[in-house]
Amino acid sequence: MRLAWDKLTTVQQWMCEHILGITPASKDEKPKPRTSQADKWAMHLAAATQFYEREGHLRIPRKHTETIVTGGDGKDQKQQEHWELRLGAWIGNQRSRAATLTPERIEQLSQIGMRWAQGAPSVKCALHCSSFRQDRERCW
Repeated sequence: MRLAWDKLTTVQQWMCEHILGITPASKDEKPKPRTSQADKWAMHLAAATQFYEREGHLRIPRKHTETIVTGGDGKDQKQQEHWELRLGAWIGNQRSRAATLTPERIEQLSQIGMRWAQGAPSVKCALHCSSFRQDRERCW
């Protein structure tokens, strides 16, 4: 109720405050907005890029975690957020889901040094065949 204070009517707010002693939640108490799937993809891609620039490859152990810093301009540390991402699992998942990734995402990963599984025609097909997106079962 405290988090959805704005959704209460004026009468309900008055009753909560004066009868029940409930006050609205402060900004610090409210949860952060959820991270969208596109934002999660971008963060993992940034983590993969960071790892590749540091190590020179994307052969990442499945349990490896990578810390990235987002937000702020580099000077103001209060606005920066540190994210601990399970990069090894994410890279492994992208390799196993190569057939279902969009060509744009495959290209983004390929540009930072992603090595796809040997003999994976679905990746080549996704990049070069327009018919692949329409029919995932076969590529002409």
